[in-house]
Amino acid sequence: MATEDSRGEPCATDLTADLIQRARAGDRDALEELFARHTPLLRRWAAGRLPRWARDAVDTVDLVQETMLGAFRNLAGFEPRGEGALQAYLRQAFVNRLRTRLRDSAVRPPAAALDSGMVDDGTSPLEAAIGRETLERYETALARMDPDVRAAIVARVELRLSYAETAELLDKPSADAARMFVARALVKLAEAM
Repeated sequence: MATEDSRGEPCATDLTADLIQRARAGDRDALEELFARHTPLLRRWAAGRLPRWARDAVDTVDLVQETMLGAFRNLAGFEPRGEGALQAYLRQAFVNRLRTRLRDSAVRPPAAALDSGMVDDGTSPLEAAIGRETLERYETALARMDPDVRAAIVARVELRLSYAETAELLDKPSADAARMFVARALVKLAEAM
């Protein structure tokens, strides 16, 4: 039985699961709807994920498109296991494709003489190391969160969804309810870190 949101419409999770089933059965409209719903979310998440030295060699938009095509070609092997499962699957597929692309192309920063006029970005090696450690603590803490809490954090922090979009994703009655839920989720995350 499908659940409904406050407007009496099917929940996003149910719609995604239905679209996946229809796409597996060969429904081209369902596949196009999945692309339309999930490509912008993956693009937002992927923006800025490429290492600085690889940004000239790899186009994020192209990589997202390749990821979406590959992932939806293999929908038969995907099992939706709750809210946000498809986005998590797509994010992992993107990371895997990025690693493969970088490894295959053996992209390295070009050797160049140091320019004395270059502006320092201000990040010391110590600050960079602290940033990596913080990211690792964030990812570890996020992995231990309940799925709803994790989805709220990813929606606001990583995907930069509005509170209205987050409310729809999390099946909350309003943007304010989503804002409060996200605030509590961030407190839990901070405590876990």
